Amino acid sequence: MNRIVSRIAALAAIVVAGLTLSACGYNTIPTLEEQAKARWADVQNQYQRRADLIPNLVETVKGYATQEKSVLTAVIEARAKATQVKVDASQLTDPEKVKAFQDAQNQLTGALGRLLAVSENYPDLKSNANFLALQSQLEGTENRIAIARRDYITAVKDYNTEIRTIPGRWWRALLYPDAEPMQNFTVSEETTKVPEVKF
Repeated sequence: MNRIVSRIAALAAIVVAGLTLSACGYNTIPTLEEQAKARWADVQNQYQRRADLIPNLVETVKGYATQEKSVLTAVIEARAKATQVKVDASQLTDPEKVKAFQDAQNQLTGALGRLLAVSENYPDLKSNANFLALQSQLEGTENRIAIARRDYITAVKDYNTEIRTIPGRWWRALLYPDAEPMQNFTVSEETTKVPEVKF
């Protein structure tokens, strides 16, 4: 009978300890870290979707705008560079790696913008069904990229706040000493400049 009572008491103590640990934030740091990594994977997925659309867009434009080879070449080179710069979830605390990734993506965004601007000079291209469909898909992808980046920024904010505030700071010191703040996206200088308007 004493054995049964002691086993029940031990089981009750384990259940109470488990509930106490789960309610006190013990798992918050790894949970938030995994959420941020998942959001980063979504960012990469959306950038990859954009990179996959570019060859079709370039081929469609190439038939109409043969004299615009420099723009087409810039897009192809920017795409190649953007797909070579990889940042996996374990490198999200490295500011240089995240900045290199972001710079490569910004370069591709600029090249795509120039390509779409070139299309304005070709009325036949603007009415081409393939071009219009690809342009629409790229616009949708850019929106998805913006949403994925926003979600990643929010997840990183939550994670970084947790490891810097109490009680997360205590849990980090005790159990997760290798938990480092993750890097976030920054806005490039070109996007913050006010455009000049001349009449």
